[in-house]
Amino acid sequence: MLTSNPLRISASAQQTATVIFLHGLGQTNVGWHNRIRWMATQLPNIEWVLPQAPTRPVSLNGGQHRSSWFNIQSLPPSCNEWDEAAMASSISGVEAWIQAEVHRGTDPHRIVLMGFSQGAALSLLVALTTLHELGGVISLAGWIPHRGREQIVHTEPYLPIFCGHGRSDCEIPTYYSEEAMAFLRDVLRLPTGFLTFKRYEGLPHAVNSAEMYDVVIWLQSVLHLLPIANEM
Repeated sequence: MLTSNPLRISASAQQTATVIFLHGLGQTNVGWHNRIRWMATQLPNIEWVLPQAPTRPVSLNGGQHRSSWFNIQSLPPSCNEWDEAAMASSISGVEAWIQAEVHRGTDPHRIVLMGFSQGAALSLLVALTTLHELGGVISLAGWIPHRGREQIVHTEPYLPIFCGHGRSDCEIPTYYSEEAMAFLRDVLRLPTGFLTFKRYEGLPHAVNSAEMYDVVIWLQSVLHLLPIANEM
């Protein structure tokens, strides 16, 4: 069962947007706090919501219990990877967090999903299937699970999407993001002007300051936020 009380980093100025961030396999929302806190200082009008994945057996780790949005058999993930029950539960949970933000007064167009690795895969699936017209989605070292593509009904063809990926990533190779971008462009027919793909030299399965800076700039653009000149 998904946690109902995510970690929050409040906007330091008047809130005009919300980013929901989903961590990766075996990680915690607290472990991302410092990086997200830095981004919050650059984007004072955004409130950040950091849910925590439940702990469940993970086949990749021999059934060891780890924080996970869904089970995974191998890395890199195969085309047949699909944990239907956990994925349905996680998608429902993210939808509930989106709805909670809407109830708090945030326009769906001002809500962005963001995730790393497994959290990025989940963010992309939700953004491409939700009935809410979101402001965008950010995938860091992510992919679009092939089995999940059967469920995609894209109701907002102008959804801005940012994909960032390290060229030295061996767990989720850069090809996974490249293939996802091709799917978005060629199958879903998303306009290329709404697709941003950046590769980072020497970066393994992680993020770095250059990537976080690019995310900040992208969020400022899609949410029409003013930069903080003295800190950027």
